Amino acid sequence: MNPPWRVIRDRRLWAALSLAVIALLVTASLAGAAEDKAGPPSDYRSFFGGSSRLVVWVVAELHLMFGAFVLGVPIFASIVEVVGWRTGERRYDDLAHEFTKLLSAAFSTTAAFGGLLVFALFGLYPRFMAVLTGIFHETFYIYALLFFAEGFTLYLYYYGWERMRGRWKGLHVLLGILLNLSGTALMLIANAWASYMMAPSGIDKESLRFVGTTWQAVANPLWIPLGIHRFIANIAFGGFIVGAYAAIKFLGARSEADRAHYD
Repeated sequence: MNPPWRVIRDRRLWAALSLAVIALLVTASLAGAAEDKAGPPSDYRSFFGGSSRLVVWVVAELHLMFGAFVLGVPIFASIVEVVGWRTGERRYDDLAHEFTKLLSAAFSTTAAFGGLLVFALFGLYPRFMAVLTGIFHETFYIYALLFFAEGFTLYLYYYGWERMRGRWKGLHVLLGILLNLSGTALMLIANAWASYMMAPSGIDKESLRFVGTTWQAVANPLWIPLGIHRFIANIAFGGFIVGAYAAIKFLGARSEADRAHYD
């Protein structure tokens, strides 16, 4: 049996990691541009004469839905894999593996919409993003590194499934746990940006300017409540996707064994 690290030779893995690196570099470039002091940016820009708010809303909603899918389904897959590992029943392991098949394309799509959202925000709301970058720029770097770690773990988790059966199974289960931890950490960082806009902390009451620390901005009053809400919502959304997938496969099954499996 080949060692698990041989899986990194998979060309599809390197393609996915390359996409993550490109997204990281683009985000860093845009963040740097937002901090450029050469001239005052415009307050708002239109999208080819159309509504900038509508564009950001649609792109952000699509990114959020795919992101919830990418965060929710690995929780199901990891739990089912552990059940199969502890009971020794192959059907649970096969089911968990089938769940992860849904993640490969979804992760790339989530990254694509995330990159499009970054372009839209910095292009349409330059002054706002300059302010937000000045407050949260340190978290941007952590987010980018966590994104890279999640992508590497996801593809190692998926493409290493067969190679890690047997004596490497414990390591594979650990990869699933790390995948969920990195995804949850990404969600918490993004929640800080959103919750700060609803309940800002570190603001001077007289000048209404930010004078606090980055941690004050992150640990705002709504950060933890929003994190709990989104964590449960991601599980619910992941359950919906898994149930819908099983229902479609059940309706298209040609044998009683397949029907029983998806039922």
